[in-house]
Amino acid sequence: MVSASDRAASPARTSVWLDQRPPSRTRRTDSPAGLDRNRITEASVRLLDAEGLAKFSMRRLAAELDVTAMSLYWYVDTKDDLLELALDSVYAEITPPREDADWRDRLRELARNYRELIVRHIWISPLAGTFLNIGPNSMLFSYAVQDVIRATGLPLARQTGALSAVFQFVYGFGTVEGHFKARCDATGLTQDEYHRHAMGTIRAQPHLRAIVESSDDLMAARGGDTVEEMRERDFVFALDLLIAGIEAMRAGADSPTAAAQ
Repeated sequence: MVSASDRAASPARTSVWLDQRPPSRTRRTDSPAGLDRNRITEASVRLLDAEGLAKFSMRRLAAELDVTAMSLYWYVDTKDDLLELALDSVYAEITPPREDADWRDRLRELARNYRELIVRHIWISPLAGTFLNIGPNSMLFSYAVQDVIRATGLPLARQTGALSAVFQFVYGFGTVEGHFKARCDATGLTQDEYHRHAMGTIRAQPHLRAIVESSDDLMAARGGDTVEEMRERDFVFALDLLIAGIEAMRAGADSPTAAAQ
C-alpha cells in the first residue's frame, strides 16, 4: 500500500498512474457486487461536485456507494488515488478540436472548454497543481494543446511561453469564476443578485465608496447587462489579446531583422 507519508517523501514519483505493482489485496468473493474502479471514480466525481474537496473522505464515499470504507481499499490504496482518478476522468469531457481548423479557432475552443470544465468542477483547480496529470484523458488534452501551439508557427523556444500565457490565464479566470458561482449558489442568490447586494454593501461604507465610484466609468464601459455577459466579454477580449500577441510574436520572428539576429 502507498501511504500518505510515501507520497510526501516522493511526490514526483508516486502516482496511481505510475503504480505498476500487483494489487496489494486480492478481491474477496464477498466484496460488494458491481463495485469496481469506474463506479468508484464516478461516485467520487458526483460527491466532489456536490460537496466539494474539503468534505471528501473515504467514509463519505463509502456511504454514497452503500458499502464499507474498507471495501474501497480493495480497488485503491489511498484517497489520493481516488482524487487522481476523479481528476483525470473529468478531462474526458474536453473534446479535442478538429485538426484541420485554423489554429486560432482551435485555441479558442480548447480555452473555452477548459474554462467551462474548471467552473463545472471547481475542485479540480487545486488538484491540477497537486498531481502529475499523466492520466490518459489528461494526456489527450495536453497533446491537443501542444498541437495547437505548434500550429501557431511560433519558434520552438517560444511555444511553452505561449502555452503558459493562454492556459494559465484560463485556469485563473475559470477558478475565480467557479468560486464566485459556488458562493452565489451557497447563498441561494443568482449571480446578479449577489453582485448587486455586494456592491450595495460596499457603497454603504464611506471609506470604500470612493474606490467604487472611481471605477464606475470603467464598469459602465465594460458593457453587458448581467454578470455573466460582462464576464464573457472580458474573457473573449482577453483571449483575443493573447492570440494577437502570439500573432505579433510570430510575425516578429519571421521578419528579416529577426532572422538575421
